[in-house]
Amino acid sequence: MIIQCTACEKKFSVPSSAITASGRLVQCSSCGNKWTQYPVESETKESITKTVSAPRNIPVKKTAKKRKGPAPYSKEYMKEKWGTSAKSYASDKGLSKKNKRVPEKQKSIKNVGKPGFGFFSYIITLTVLSIFFVGILNFERTRLSRKFPFLDPYINHFFETIENFKIFILDLYK
Repeated sequence: MIIQCTACEKKFSVPSSAITASGRLVQCSSCGNKWTQYPVESETKESITKTVSAPRNIPVKKTAKKRKGPAPYSKEYMKEKWGTSAKSYASDKGLSKKNKRVPEKQKSIKNVGKPGFGFFSYIITLTVLSIFFVGILNFERTRLSRKFPFLDPYINHFFETIENFKIFILDLYK
């Protein structure tokens, strides 16, 4: 017996004994549609006459399913199926490299593994900058004293304090 899917119209060859008079629930292997199939009376009369002359296992030629609607994964298909375009769907789900909107779950995940500019990095940066400015001040010490003579005692006091601090640190180290 040849039965036909009610949704995709694909045809299948089924033994006549599989479909009883009370009907049977069948499922299309192509689209997954389920329906109750009852024996077809014209088929049963024809199958009785054909059984004598024709062999039992006649292969059924499968016809290609003609799609009604847009091609899969086209803009129209995405709009119809998901209510959106492929680009906006990808950006909403975080699949696009040009990601303007990042979901909250991904924001928290991205920041977990990356180390920030921590406390010790600030201390090291401040130390390096301080040494840099003290070196420039020492290099320009005489020029500043000539241009601004009133700054000379302050500059001398600053470098005297740095020398005392250096001696203190070296005494702690020894």
